[in-house]
Amino acid sequence: MRIIKTKDYDEMSRVTAQIIASEITLKPNCVLGLATGSSPVGAYQQLAKWCSEGKLDFSQVHSVNLDEYDGLTPDHDQSYAYFMRHNLFDHVNIDINNTNVPSGISGDNECERYDKLIKDFGGIDLQLLGLGVNGHIGFNEPDDHFSLGTHKVTLTESTREANKRFFSSIDEVPTHAYTMGVRDILQARRVVLVANGKNKAEAVKKAFFGPVTPEVPASILQYHQDFILVADEDALSLV
Repeated sequence: MRIIKTKDYDEMSRVTAQIIASEITLKPNCVLGLATGSSPVGAYQQLAKWCSEGKLDFSQVHSVNLDEYDGLTPDHDQSYAYFMRHNLFDHVNIDINNTNVPSGISGDNECERYDKLIKDFGGIDLQLLGLGVNGHIGFNEPDDHFSLGTHKVTLTESTREANKRFFSSIDEVPTHAYTMGVRDILQARRVVLVANGKNKAEAVKKAFFGPVTPEVPASILQYHQDFILVADEDALSLV
């Protein structure tokens, strides 16, 4: 595990964008595993800036996103498909047909389809992750076992509470989601996790400086052979 400590969110975002940009430069047709949430937005903005300046080319890149809310259509303004278009895809020269987000409306057959999609790509070259306050990655919530492939998950109340700021009320926050499993995340050739803010400090401590346990799903990343944690001073304040 490699830890890159940054001063603040902006530096964390730049460093993360540099890692992703290097992957694209070295392998123009790479498969990127992408994440949603507030943590990666700064990195996406930096990547878009470099692309607009002609310094970065997404034209051959394929992407697979981690997760999607159950029941939300791609045009719903809180769907992760919408999030990715708004925060990255609409601002870089990626072929939208090469972007993939789990369907929230296709039912349980979506799990098998998404796993096959990743397998057919030959796996993920670089997987970007955020970190939930309860230690989740994607929507792999604390459990008594680690998940394997893509699956439907019941969201914990802490996760729904954390995400309610994006909805009119917590009643509108979906109770379920589809998420890539821990197996596919671990099989990515490189994993980069971003964490910022004091509200993530406890999760960082438990996940990367405590025992490996499915009760803290991110802790499994301690076993990954090429894992980079990019975190600001606040997120690392307890270690």
